[in-house]
Amino acid sequence: MKTRTIKQSVTFKAKSRDVYEALMDSRKHAKFSGEQASISRKVGGKFTCYGGYIEGVNLDIRTDKKIVQSWRGSDWPDGHYSKVTFSFAKVKNGTRLTFAQSGVPDQLYKDINQGWRDYYWKKMKATLE
Repeated sequence: MKTRTIKQSVTFKAKSRDVYEALMDSRKHAKFSGEQASISRKVGGKFTCYGGYIEGVNLDIRTDKKIVQSWRGSDWPDGHYSKVTFSFAKVKNGTRLTFAQSGVPDQLYKDINQGWRDYYWKKMKATLE
């Protein structure tokens, strides 16, 4: 299967801690997304978001600095996971989140690429700022 990599960067007018918590705290994730989330804070722990549409496993966690996860949508080819990395850096007036997702199925690339903007960054900004 042909795959592609998504790379995005977004700046939030919020502390790294708040951006990190929006992604890793089940209640805070549910608040910005408007959908149920269950997120383990442990390496090797599982998570589900957007009412179970998204699932995966935490591969590496560095509190307030970096999150690495295996990640897939429920409509993806069976057993196929991408690798998602969220990195946080303090910048003037906020936090820059640098994001990469490798292994995105080519036929889903356009929708997933736009989905991060619409269903994550835009909604997180509305909640955090």
